[in-house]
Amino acid sequence: MRYLYWATAVALAASLITDRQKTWTALRLATKKLWKILPAFLVMLVAISVTLYLIPDALMLKVLSNPRPWISVWTASLLGSVALIPGFVAYPMCGILHARAVPYMVLSAFSTTLMMVGVVSFPVERGYFGTRVTLMRNLVSFGIALVVALVTGLVFGEVTL
Repeated sequence: MRYLYWATAVALAASLITDRQKTWTALRLATKKLWKILPAFLVMLVAISVTLYLIPDALMLKVLSNPRPWISVWTASLLGSVALIPGFVAYPMCGILHARAVPYMVLSAFSTTLMMVGVVSFPVERGYFGTRVTLMRNLVSFGIALVVALVTGLVFGEVTL
């Protein structure tokens, strides 16, 4: 993480050297946007934290760390498909779940379906694209999420073929 901080500092310094006025304008704009989204971000983080606190670790590990990994992957995929959580909350939540010993493969299935499959947003999407296209997009996205989970499991040695 320190490398990202250093890279950001170097990029900011380069930007300041190149065009100081544009850099300060961009920093002011970014600060305004940060203050605008910060309350929603904090509320969601608190909501996720409270939810994770209320769900017993044993139940979470039983559901998401089943000895048969594909049951956990399917469960996580279904949860991710119906959940409506923005990415900036989902990724820290996956970090918390990983700290509680949930495998990468399961987290991959959850986060990928969360971002790509929209069961809750289906009616809105259907209004723009039609039922057939929306259904096909969601099914293809679900399949891609399962492939991503398999590849993740293979890369991290959580599953073998």
